[in-house]
Amino acid sequence: MSVIQIGAFIHGRQVLPKSAPLFESLNPATAEPIAQVLRGGAAEVDEAVQSAARAFASKEWRRMAAADRGRLLLKISEKIRAHADELARLESTDVGKPLAQAANDVRNAGRYFEYFGGLADKIHGDVIPVRWGVTDYTQREPYGVSAQIIPWNFPLAMGCRGIAPALAAGNCVVAKPAELASLSIVRLAELCKEAGLMDGVFNVVPGYGAEAGAALTRHKLVSHITFTGSVRTGTDVMQAAAVGARPVVLELGGKSPTVVFDDADLDRAADMIVQSLRVNAGQTCNACTRLLAHDTIADALLARVRERFERLRMADPLTNPDLGPMISDPQRQKLRGYLDQAGKDGARITMHGQGPDDSRLARGYFQRVAVIEGLPHAHPAYQEEIFGPVLSVARFRELEEAVALANDSKYGLVASVWTRDVARSMEMIQRLEAGQVYVNGWGTGGSVEVPFGGYKQSGLGREKGIDGLLHYTQIKSVSIYYG
Repeated sequence: MSVIQIGAFIHGRQVLPKSAPLFESLNPATAEPIAQVLRGGAAEVDEAVQSAARAFASKEWRRMAAADRGRLLLKISEKIRAHADELARLESTDVGKPLAQAANDVRNAGRYFEYFGGLADKIHGDVIPVRWGVTDYTQREPYGVSAQIIPWNFPLAMGCRGIAPALAAGNCVVAKPAELASLSIVRLAELCKEAGLMDGVFNVVPGYGAEAGAALTRHKLVSHITFTGSVRTGTDVMQAAAVGARPVVLELGGKSPTVVFDDADLDRAADMIVQSLRVNAGQTCNACTRLLAHDTIADALLARVRERFERLRMADPLTNPDLGPMISDPQRQKLRGYLDQAGKDGARITMHGQGPDDSRLARGYFQRVAVIEGLPHAHPAYQEEIFGPVLSVARFRELEEAVALANDSKYGLVASVWTRDVARSMEMIQRLEAGQVYVNGWGTGGSVEVPFGGYKQSGLGREKGIDGLLHYTQIKSVSIYYG
């Protein structure tokens, strides 16, 4: 792929001033530049937010029938599907994920617009009985300008996860993609324009978080903020949102436990553990990064897991290998820092997977899968989100110990339980501190209908599903006195 120039997308067109500062977007598989991207700042953010605010105030957008708004989102879904191959290759090259995984992300992106487009005219209020002579009802209304700060691991899918419901509810959007992966979101904005979305309703400003991101979250005309990323940055976003008492939806990561009991299907559990760490090189917030195995089956399960890890093949993401590179060298060095410290502290660390044998990929950010054993559960390797292909292993003997270990985390995003005992699984469901609990499985196959979000420091609010849509609305109560 030749090096291209990417600007902001504001009021229906790409904006790339001649003197604008640019930064390079690198291919994680080769460390070679694939694009020069506008380093947006306060000026570009202000222009984008002003455009969104004008569009929100316009009669054309505010008075558009909800059904027509839904049909418009369905047209965007069709555009995404029509450009699926292009978007998948762009995402694979920009993020480093295997092509099949990128193609699945594109399908999910189209599905978000399809799903929320179908819900646009089904955002209902309620009639509330008060007393004779008074009719009270509620209606749900959009906030205005919704800021969307999008992560680098699933830029297109997670971007559409927030953009689609925001538009379905009648908001206008300014998106700030991560500087490590901006290309697909700018292309999405172009496709929305081609599908008929009016100028200003959806704008994109690429750039760094401390510059464009900070300017966006602090802008006085932003009425709602959605952010996915680290706890530290999420806290900064909340503090910025507190000025003006603006609502936020936050997804802030996880350290998800996989609890495997002695009666579990070990082959299926091993398959799902490996799959969760294979997706996007383990750079997913809901990956099975903590394995809690019953002592009587732990060795047998780990043998299966290691055998599957050994077969993983790393290569150019466009050739659709099992495992792609990590997003950047700093991210890989961060992971290796955790491994080095764990080794110094006495951990047993084994490395698995077959590195790429293509000389063109020698400078790429590939990382073999690591399995860590033998440390106290309080160790950072067990407690902190490493965000890469690393599995930390602990053992338990009794259900109470399993519950304690699983909940021993500041995070509470996802947990999975493996057992054939229905009563045991139901007790675990009730006691696990997590926003999603999977029993004898992992994930929902990218389902857009299921609410997703966390407990504790994994975030606030929910994405996806009807619950996710309602977070983009505010309730107005109306009382009519007639008696």
